[in-house]
Amino acid sequence: VQLQASGGGLVQVGGSLRLSCAASGRTFSVYDMGWYRQDPGKQRELVATISNGGSKNYADSVKDRFTISRDNAKNTVYLQMNSLKPEDTAVYYCAAQIPRGWGSTSVVWGQGTLVTVSS
Repeated sequence: VQLQASGGGLVQVGGSLRLSCAASGRTFSVYDMGWYRQDPGKQRELVATISNGGSKNYADSVKDRFTISRDNAKNTVYLQMNSLKPEDTAVYYCAAQIPRGWGSTSVVWGQGTLVTVSS
């Protein structure tokens, strides 16, 4: 499985961006997907996740501003980011949790896309 993230860029405070993450492979629908972000010098943190059944989870810092969604027909997960703040500036990574059988899973990471929010 390979993940290709896109959609990052420079945006002003209060603006919006939509990130996309396209996955290779034929079993995307069974993956749990997530978006994480990392600011230089800080640990990578969870932004949002969406299960293979569509259940969503958000970090408190992005609730009511960000929306995660998926299109299984396109093998793609999205992150709609609204009301962006300077503290949202980071490299955003998508991740797939892939079932490997016997109850085990593995995580595959995309390459990251930079989001910069200017004030």
